[in-house]
Amino acid sequence: MKFAISFSNELADRPLDGRILLLLSTDFETEPRFQMGHDFHTQQGLIFGIDVENLEAGKQAMIDDSVLGCPVKSLADLPPKEYNVQAVLHIYETFHRSDGHVVKLPMDRGEGQKWHLAPGNLYSTPRKIKIDPSTPDVCQIEMDKKIENFPTRKDTRYIKHVRIQSDLLTRFWGRPMHLEAILLLPQGYDEHPEAKYPLMIYQGHHHRTFYTPTSFRETPPDPEAEGLERYDLTYQEYSYQLYKDWTAPDFPRVIIVTIQHANPYYDDSYAVNSANLGPYGDALTYELIPYIEKNFRGIGQPWARTLYGGSTGGWESLAVQTFYPDEYNGAWGNCPDPIDFRAYTVVNIYEHKNAYHSDDEWKNTPRPGKRNYLGEVLATMKESNLRELVLGTNGRSGEQWDIWQAVYGPTGKDGYLKPIWDKLTGDIDHEVAKHWRENYDLRYILERDWETLGPKLEGKLHIYVGDMDNYYLNNAVYLMEAFLKSTTDPYYDGEVKYGDRFEHCWSGDPDNPNEISRLTYNQRFIPKMVEHILKTAPNGADVTSWRY
Repeated sequence: MKFAISFSNELADRPLDGRILLLLSTDFETEPRFQMGHDFHTQQGLIFGIDVENLEAGKQAMIDDSVLGCPVKSLADLPPKEYNVQAVLHIYETFHRSDGHVVKLPMDRGEGQKWHLAPGNLYSTPRKIKIDPSTPDVCQIEMDKKIENFPTRKDTRYIKHVRIQSDLLTRFWGRPMHLEAILLLPQGYDEHPEAKYPLMIYQGHHHRTFYTPTSFRETPPDPEAEGLERYDLTYQEYSYQLYKDWTAPDFPRVIIVTIQHANPYYDDSYAVNSANLGPYGDALTYELIPYIEKNFRGIGQPWARTLYGGSTGGWESLAVQTFYPDEYNGAWGNCPDPIDFRAYTVVNIYEHKNAYHSDDEWKNTPRPGKRNYLGEVLATMKESNLRELVLGTNGRSGEQWDIWQAVYGPTGKDGYLKPIWDKLTGDIDHEVAKHWRENYDLRYILERDWETLGPKLEGKLHIYVGDMDNYYLNNAVYLMEAFLKSTTDPYYDGEVKYGDRFEHCWSGDPDNPNEISRLTYNQRFIPKMVEHILKTAPNGADVTSWRY
């Protein structure tokens, strides 16, 4: 069978490039575009995708039995039943990069690279379609709606939104590119105009509101909110608690900076320079941070800047501290993405031949991709990667494995990322792996360059991870710890801790479940960071104006 997908002139008056996604679900309560998970519940969301170029209004794009899908590979394999069916066009733009390549990618439009929410994307009203031998050979679907823009965000007394055009990124991408941040200003900021403040830089995923990972709520919780089962009430309680603690007389007076750097590949740049994303590391460190310090009375010195975050933000905190050792004064990385590529989750990209299964002579055991705290496998490596391939070719899925490839990998001849492995087969490209090792394998780089990096990083590296991390991220931490604890001249003098049976994203609290401890990041880490910067501040540094 086939699905013929089109859109009308009312939605777009020009030909469009992008990825058409056909979504099928057996859940009729919500739109299929909101149901596309990839754990045990994937049977409720089926995805098929094709690239389109210069698709004109009224012209049809065909998805048939030959199109790859997930978790069902072909429309021909669909069991007979009724489905909730929807189509989405994730729109791509053309970039003329400074490296000479011309590429088509989905520019972030304020949603954080979420194709089902991206303003301007086209989609169809969901339809109930019965698929069985009597179904017509061709099902017509017209995309009749467009996702609207987000409302403008407003500043408050404490929360400020920053947006600047980056000269470095604009040159690389060949079009205006911007960096954003959401700031939380300290209590007494307006009443103490003479004070200058340290920056506590929270690394993590894109959010349209302040998130660390609580929000900042100045009013008590909504009495109508649900309890812990829905998490709403608990989240509101802890967000309000942050406000109460933040404004208390004894809480450190600092500025929290939450970086917002969504880009054409992902909701986050990984805060480093890379061949495929451009000089995000330099842009953040030398453009955005100085702008914030100048305009919001930051101290403006490396000793007064610290880094913290979890998962992606955990890797970023450690990487930025490693790559810019003279610009920051400490990184507290929780459940970091792989920091040693000998344990790229469960794959050793240097020695293994295949990412999807073992290299045994007589059997090929599938490699797990995600687990729970009991060790039950929720998804395999192959399942997770094939899902991304369906969502977008050439690394354009906007999801985890593709952004790792985009950040760590070299650029291919076609201008897109050169993959670490074949998405269909899992066969690893060991030449690409060498590029990863020399440029982004944090343990390898630290060990290789410890003679020069060690004196600059003493006391600055702190890592926390659960030993049942859902994505096996603890494996790389074990390898990093072995190196760090072997260091001499100087000794690394930081901290590595593990949470017994804790999942992703454990942050060093052994007494509370993750869903609670993640809501106390600021109360637990900011005092630690302040203690460190006071201990290491140079003679004559301003350690008084902000301590009121």
